[in-house]
Amino acid sequence: MSERPIWRGTLRLALVSCRISLVPARQDRNNLHFNMINPKTGNRIRNRTVDAETGREVERGKLVRGYEVEKGEYVLLTDEDFDSARVESSSTLSIAKFVKLGSISPLYFENAYYVVPQEDEAIDVYAVLRDALRKSGMMALSRLVLFRRERPVGILPLGQGLVLHTLHEEGDLRDAGDVFAEVPGTAPEPEMVKLAQQLISRQTGTYDPTDTEDRYEARLREVIEERRQGKTISAEPEEDPAPRGNVIDLMAALRDSLKQGGRASGKKADDSPKSAGGKSKSKSGSKKEEAKPAAKRKRA
Repeated sequence: MSERPIWRGTLRLALVSCRISLVPARQDRNNLHFNMINPKTGNRIRNRTVDAETGREVERGKLVRGYEVEKGEYVLLTDEDFDSARVESSSTLSIAKFVKLGSISPLYFENAYYVVPQEDEAIDVYAVLRDALRKSGMMALSRLVLFRRERPVGILPLGQGLVLHTLHEEGDLRDAGDVFAEVPGTAPEPEMVKLAQQLISRQTGTYDPTDTEDRYEARLREVIEERRQGKTISAEPEEDPAPRGNVIDLMAALRDSLKQGGRASGKKADDSPKSAGGKSKSKSGSKKEEAKPAAKRKRA
């Protein structure tokens, strides 16, 4: 395992336990990173750690964490202080209950981590829990201290292993009822809903990893290369926005959409080009493809 675990501990179900580690499911790819530059000199701007009162620069390695109890008054905490606050979930994932898959809204899911058995003795317990979760269609709920905060987590089967998702607390999310309070509750005509369902059926496909690729970043890389070569860049004209209000005949628009042949966005994964390794070939990995964006896009 090349990725360094961010947590090691014990996964416990009643009297059964095994040693595990957590590896971030998300990896940093070669994303675009920008620096702040002084346009007059072309030099990078450096951020300094400065004492807010004296204005003197302070080494980051000498800084400590502090909690503000009153305006301008802080309680300073050391690593030993944080260690003294350890609770069971700091080192043990004790499964509290099981809930049906799909019973928790996707809104609550935060970060994902692969759960990996640490030693050969843990594999049997690990495999039993994995298969039991898969066959029962359940998700295990527990708590875990990560990054100095106890977080609710859900554990799911994934392929040959398990994946752990940190979950948002109820208070972390805005009340959907408040947000949608002013959305009209008018029921549309059943015939129009039926036409929309036919459109959905026509464009239904299977998920392909290329469905989530960042086309904006691919285009931005082109812009950077053009700038590097000293080329003049002109923004493409924007598409005409949809008319405001109920100007168009919605029923006619739905029918016309159905008359248009072909799929707009329902390409199946099997239709995508494959690389030698069997994975879908990235659209942004080909300069030829990047030069022909599938739709008009704003340039940076």
